[in-house]
Amino acid sequence: MNRHLLRRLPAIAAAVTVMLLLLTFIVVPVTLVLIKSFDNSGPLPAWRLAEMTQHAIALLPADKRQAAIDKWVTDATQAERVKATATAYELAGAKVTWRTDQPFDQQQAAIEKAFSSLSPSDRAAVDAAFPVAQIMLHKRIALAFAVRDTLAPSEFDLLRTAKAARYGLDNYVAVLADPYLRKAALNSLWLAAVSVFFTVSIAYAIAYGLNRGGIARPALTRTILLLPLVAPPVLVATATTMLFGRRGLITFTLLDQTLGLTDADAFNLYGPFGIIIAQTLSFLPTTLIVLDNVMRRQDGRLDEAAMMLGAGRLALFFNVTFPLSWPGLKRAIVLVFIQSLTDFGNPMILGRDTPVLAGVIYDQITGFQNTPLASAICLWLIVPSLIFYLALEQIGRRKRYVSADAGTPAEVFQPLLVRAGLTGLAGIFCLLILSIYGVVILGSVTRIWGVDWSFTLAYFTPDGIGSGLAGTNYGSASGGLEQVWNSVRIAAVAAPIGGLLALVIGYVAERMRAPFGDMIAFQAMIPAILPGIIFGVGYIIAFNAPFGIKALSLSGTQAILIINIMFGNLYVGVLAARAALQRIDQAVDEAAESLGAGMIRRFYEVTLPMLRIAALLGVLYVFVDGLTTLSSIIFLVSGNVQLASVAIFNAAQDSSYGYAAAKSVGLLVVSVLAMGTVWWIEKSTRRAQGLAADPAADKRYGTQLTVTGMGGTF
Repeated sequence: MNRHLLRRLPAIAAAVTVMLLLLTFIVVPVTLVLIKSFDNSGPLPAWRLAEMTQHAIALLPADKRQAAIDKWVTDATQAERVKATATAYELAGAKVTWRTDQPFDQQQAAIEKAFSSLSPSDRAAVDAAFPVAQIMLHKRIALAFAVRDTLAPSEFDLLRTAKAARYGLDNYVAVLADPYLRKAALNSLWLAAVSVFFTVSIAYAIAYGLNRGGIARPALTRTILLLPLVAPPVLVATATTMLFGRRGLITFTLLDQTLGLTDADAFNLYGPFGIIIAQTLSFLPTTLIVLDNVMRRQDGRLDEAAMMLGAGRLALFFNVTFPLSWPGLKRAIVLVFIQSLTDFGNPMILGRDTPVLAGVIYDQITGFQNTPLASAICLWLIVPSLIFYLALEQIGRRKRYVSADAGTPAEVFQPLLVRAGLTGLAGIFCLLILSIYGVVILGSVTRIWGVDWSFTLAYFTPDGIGSGLAGTNYGSASGGLEQVWNSVRIAAVAAPIGGLLALVIGYVAERMRAPFGDMIAFQAMIPAILPGIIFGVGYIIAFNAPFGIKALSLSGTQAILIINIMFGNLYVGVLAARAALQRIDQAVDEAAESLGAGMIRRFYEVTLPMLRIAALLGVLYVFVDGLTTLSSIIFLVSGNVQLASVAIFNAAQDSSYGYAAAKSVGLLVVSVLAMGTVWWIEKSTRRAQGLAADPAADKRYGTQLTVTGMGGTF
């Protein structure tokens, strides 16, 4: 028994270490968002603060009490007297009849007039309340320290800060009660519904064409349609604005200035329509991956058998193709719904008069530091997605959606009209995506978009003014590619550590029979299930001053960005490692153990070489997502550490399209180089291991992992 326990100690120690890391950097931040959402702490009501002030005044020494009161009242400035008088009216139950937003001298005159019109009893009540009001508003801290020795520590802190800790559902109710928040919630829901309809419908039609012989050059089409996966989140919105905005290439330069057909100030894509177009283009690649993966795994012989039995093409589609694709279809629907609900980049750039809840979260964090309300809205975003998902799961719950020998292509030819329609649809979106990349490249070398089309490389240099932009007001400290190098440096640190840690987690959960193995795997998957914006808000709450110790604060440092990127994307490597380990005979590991290899040596010399491809996938995903992520890190950047994706978002909001385009081009080049390097390493690894250079099974497997990281795993 003791010997068995000793053999299990390394596994137990590894499991405990991994669980503590996941608890600290994943579970705790998410849990604190939930707790913070119930925090209604705030200023004490005037009547409560007045009671506490009167109690503290009574604790002053009797021989010094009146002198202190007289001094505090006599020393009041005009501004203090005006504010104290308004509070004294409130405490006395009298109505304030003057405007409190006017200059203090005007308020003073209005106060004297209002006071003379009061009844004698009301005047006496106001006079009696004024000293208390003056002290509680302006001399409360001095009073608190004067009686500190006679107050309990909690009473002292409450009197000094005038803030009380309260918990309840007020922040949740505010979303329903506040007209602006209610409007933002309704906008979020209907935009999500419309985006789901267009994105899923288009992606389904294209996926069908790619896998049923309806689209010419399917490999090239897939490649083009998946290009936005490695682009910054707001690239599509920025490029859409550059094409169809008030100074857009098409709406302003072509239709307005050249042809004189429209007025670009009135005819443009700003508003809900522009948001829907941007979201459709942004979410199309991930939706296509889900549906393409499902369609590719269907057994094509079922189609052939149905047609041999006399089924027409519509009957074949509705009775065979569509039912078999339903599991992937409902996941695609929920995926787009979540992505739209949590998207604040596209609405803030294209729909500036269309508030959404994700944008409200951004405003509450960056503008008002109202973390409790932001936390409650974060959790509100989960509710409709969860309800929607559970409702979809009930449809076809009792049916099975499997076919034997999945992946066999069907030998069924589509009619010319169908091929033309599907190829045309895919061609339109390929053209739009290529136009987006083309306009971004063009914008990065154009002097002033929509005004001066002359060539310049100034946006790639640190000083735009000194590089040919003098006199245009377009020179900025945000010029150049410094933020791109910052992103590369931080992602380059997070990627190898995150990739290795993901392998360790997968190994512990899958191979070591460690305690709570399934719980460890689930903890690693939490960032895949929840929107990234929740993860970012959680890090603000958790690591601003951990345990109330400022010295442990990670806010404003590079460390918090590296940790957030690393733990936010672990799950891809964990999924890859666990799937790879399930295909490797466990006897290999047991043989190494029987030959005396310890846990670390077995992992390093036996398991790690066999997981090299899974490790590459995990490292690549962390690196690319670290370059382009926005929703989770936008709240964590500081003046000392700026990342490219945030700089692109800020530049796009300010209509500084040259800066946004130049940084986008920089990120795209780095992403393509990284993916090319990993592809070359993977190909060399496969060749060295005697594997096929590009097996179809691995392609499907890698595709599924990519989908998982784009907003939801269910």
